[in-house]
Amino acid sequence: MGLVNIASALTPNIRWRGRLLMGFEPVEAIRLFHALALPAGAALLVVAPYLARRRRRAWQLAVLLMLALGLFDLLKGLDFEETAITWGVAVALLAAQRAFSVRHDAITLRSSIWRVPLLGLLGLGFSGLATWASQGHPSAGSVLRETLDLLRSQPGPLHFEQHSALHHHFAWIPLGVHLIEISTLLAIAYVIFRPLAASRALPGPAARRLATDLVKAHGRDTLSFFKLRADQQYFFSGDKRSFVGYRIENGVLLLSGDPVGSPDAIGPLLADLRAFADIRGLKLGAVGASGQMRERYEQLGLRTLYLGDEAIIDLERFSLEGRPIRKVRQSVTRLRKAGYAAELSELRSVDAGTIAEIERVLEEGLNGAPERGFSMTMDSISRHADETLVLLARDPEGTIRGVLHFVPCYGRAAVSLSFMRRDHDTPNGLTELLVATAAELLRERGLRELSLNFATFARWMHSPSRWHERILGKLVALGNPFFQIESLYRFNAKFFPRWEPRYLVYEGALGLPRVSLAAAWAEGQLPKPRVTARRPRQRLRGAQIAAR
Repeated sequence: MGLVNIASALTPNIRWRGRLLMGFEPVEAIRLFHALALPAGAALLVVAPYLARRRRRAWQLAVLLMLALGLFDLLKGLDFEETAITWGVAVALLAAQRAFSVRHDAITLRSSIWRVPLLGLLGLGFSGLATWASQGHPSAGSVLRETLDLLRSQPGPLHFEQHSALHHHFAWIPLGVHLIEISTLLAIAYVIFRPLAASRALPGPAARRLATDLVKAHGRDTLSFFKLRADQQYFFSGDKRSFVGYRIENGVLLLSGDPVGSPDAIGPLLADLRAFADIRGLKLGAVGASGQMRERYEQLGLRTLYLGDEAIIDLERFSLEGRPIRKVRQSVTRLRKAGYAAELSELRSVDAGTIAEIERVLEEGLNGAPERGFSMTMDSISRHADETLVLLARDPEGTIRGVLHFVPCYGRAAVSLSFMRRDHDTPNGLTELLVATAAELLRERGLRELSLNFATFARWMHSPSRWHERILGKLVALGNPFFQIESLYRFNAKFFPRWEPRYLVYEGALGLPRVSLAAAWAEGQLPKPRVTARRPRQRLRGAQIAAR
């Protein structure tokens, strides 16, 4: 509509309509409405991107502009066609007003003062530089010196050639002024249509206590405990009986796994969460959603995509006996004969010196890579140390060479693996020793399940049901040298786990790339571009943990 009205304003009137119109209004009025139609059409172009993002103020302004433009089209040339189309679109927008649900931040004097002039000055600077460069001027100083020399050499009136020279020097000024106007207009639009911001402040102590209580009361899912990471934000239901952990990335309110809370409170929680995201212009997404929650997300209007499988070991059935598991048994036997041993302890009972050794193994196990995790890993072993377990593998000299860290699953006899690290100079098979020993010792504690790891796209490799899944499984295997997806799946498969599918949840047919990028940033799979340098996160060392 903006382009149509701009084109209409820039083209002459149809003669017979102009003559007819002059019987009702003077020529000056016709020119005035021509002049008004042009900036109104340009304003529609500025509003259009914000309208596409469902901004409420953009909808209001678009309707007003279209109503005015339809009137201008009639008064500037009896352009019935443009009026009918413009008003028709305005009526369609009025009928669809519920779709424009994004609310806005309050327009404050502070937000207006620093943004509008700043972008205006940037427009002036860029326009001046661009024009000088295009005209071949080496610098502003040279232009000023040439102009002063010209004025000094001619005490009387300037001749035509001298007027032309001055015009050549300062021809960039009108262009610069127009660019300042455009930049200022865009800055004003940004301030006006800026969506209501979601707070990025991390939860306070009271919110963390409430989340911990809900996880202990209802955290049956193997990923529930990971919502207690220090870097997750919380959204609680109105009655405080359920919550979700989330992070905002790439314009996506990205949930970590499933909601936690009373079953009858999950529905209202998701409805409130949807409204919370809508009025802020955020897309909803989730990473690591379970099969049980998949249907609920789809009822909410979201889409789901198979992401991979969680490997869960049935501890009551696990055994190192039998031919299928002989390779694991051989690795365990070889390492035990070499003097390696593993022990399971509650983290709260471990002394500060041992904690420092554990931290060393965790750091060295990264081998310089960034820490990863959002939905299926804790951010530090020190958080909630009273509830977690640690399995330590020691070499013949008693030095810790491998670590497994487990978090609890409340409401079921299960634990989830949080960290699995070892020194890189340890013999092959140490990780198999860690997992096999953990399975045996956890079973002795009365536990029945061990959530071992998450294998991306595992189903395409272990049991593809369709031809395209078999092809995708082959492609995943080809990418293994770069992403180790197949290697992780094959490691998990050694222990004959039960595969539990997990899903990526996204909004809209075109929302998958956006949520995928948000999930990759949140999980640390891709580096997130940052405007300013950020100091690397450091783990809490043993002395700090002991002090806590």
